[in-house]
Amino acid sequence: MRYLMTLVWSFLLVTMLNYVVSSILAVEFSLTTSAILAVIFTVLIFIISAIIPNEPTPEADHH
Repeated sequence: MRYLMTLVWSFLLVTMLNYVVSSILAVEFSLTTSAILAVIFTVLIFIISAIIPNEPTPEADHH
C-alpha cells in the first residue's frame, strides 16, 4: 500500500508541476511525459529511502 500511495501522490504532484511549467512556457501539456516522470520520481524516492539509515546515530543515545 505504501508503494501504491507513493506512486499516486508522485503522479499527482508531477502532473501538476508539468501542467504549470508547460503553461508558463506556452508548450503543449503531455500526460505521457508526466506519467513517465512520475514513475522515475517514485523509483528515486524508493532508492533514497533505502539508502538513508533508519537507525539513530550513536551520538543520539548519549542524551
